[in-house]
Amino acid sequence: MKPLAYILRPNNFDDIVGQNHLIGKEGIVRKFVENNSLPSIVLYGDPGIGKTTIALVIAKSINYEYSTFIASINNIEKLKEIASDAKNHDNYIIIIDEIHRMKKDIQDYLLPLLEEGILTLIGLTTINPYHSLNSAIRSRVNIFKLNKVNNENLLLILDKCSKYLNINFTVDAIKYLISLSNGEIRYLINMIEILFLSNKDIKQFEIELVKKTLLKANLTIDKNEDYYFDALSGLHKSIRGSDVNAALHYAAKFLIANDLDPLLRRLICIAYEDISLALPSIGPKVYAAINCAKELGMPEARLPIATIIVDMSLAPKSNSALLAIDEAIKDIEDGNDGNLPLHLKNLYSFDENQKSYKYPHNYDNAFVVQQYLPNNMKNRKYYKPNSNSQYEKLLKEKYEYLDELLKKAN
Repeated sequence: MKPLAYILRPNNFDDIVGQNHLIGKEGIVRKFVENNSLPSIVLYGDPGIGKTTIALVIAKSINYEYSTFIASINNIEKLKEIASDAKNHDNYIIIIDEIHRMKKDIQDYLLPLLEEGILTLIGLTTINPYHSLNSAIRSRVNIFKLNKVNNENLLLILDKCSKYLNINFTVDAIKYLISLSNGEIRYLINMIEILFLSNKDIKQFEIELVKKTLLKANLTIDKNEDYYFDALSGLHKSIRGSDVNAALHYAAKFLIANDLDPLLRRLICIAYEDISLALPSIGPKVYAAINCAKELGMPEARLPIATIIVDMSLAPKSNSALLAIDEAIKDIEDGNDGNLPLHLKNLYSFDENQKSYKYPHNYDNAFVVQQYLPNNMKNRKYYKPNSNSQYEKLLKEKYEYLDELLKKAN
């Protein structure tokens, strides 16, 4: 049996609710299709609001062949097969779902295919592509953001489901379903399908039955659904935002589902992404809590997990290390590089220039002024310390002191 979301998926722009700025009568994406001339695009926005639906309608409405590619599952061999097929057609669309999870080798292979016009890309992502896509791909696509789906749109979906299944909901039940859906069309449809399949003899759904039926479903986190990643995102952003109560709320979803691994991995990431130098001890503390949780298992695992989440939420925050390494990576990806100074080259390459290298431990405080970056980048600065914690204030003072020494030497 095909899922209800699949059965009710729109086949044309007029049947899609919301996103009029893109697919309404004057929407730019709709204009592309009507003119039979589609550039490469990326659609991004919250889960379950119509990205895949819009992509499929585009592909079916325009005079192009198309294939789908899931970045988290498919490999480069699949992309090569699609590219080979595309070369037999004048126009060919590749729909890449979860494009933010596309590996570097796949991105590198895709790039010339876009440049040569062999493939036209429709990328789909819940993550802001200005941060998640590499600059080479990003510069070759048009990025469009989908708006959040409002309650009026969700009511239209609920009405469509009700008519198809020949069921009704009381006003209170409707309000409850809309609130549970949290702006996700697909989640709303899935809830209605669960209600229908588990209560086939019921035609009028009261709020009590809705709550009773959906209680267990709401406590399940399916790793193949966006809801799973939403819970992780909610946890991450709550800790980053120092909201301890919200962080515990999202963590509880994984504890109830007895799905510890993704929760524990995300806590390590948060420790080094958002707290980092503001509290250097947080990494080992998180690791210790994680090991305790794994050894204890549920339900006792909730104890070290709750403890470390409270600690992380209320800890000082710093992303200066993250910003520094990302800026360095961007330089390399953009071709901003140069030759290693001769005095830093491999000690075993017999070069007279090695004699100019100054061994820092031979100097006071293990520091001596000398150039480390390539000539064309010698004044580049990636690390920009903040002052959210006493520890990073000390790092800032040392950093600025060393910078002054370098300026005086130059």
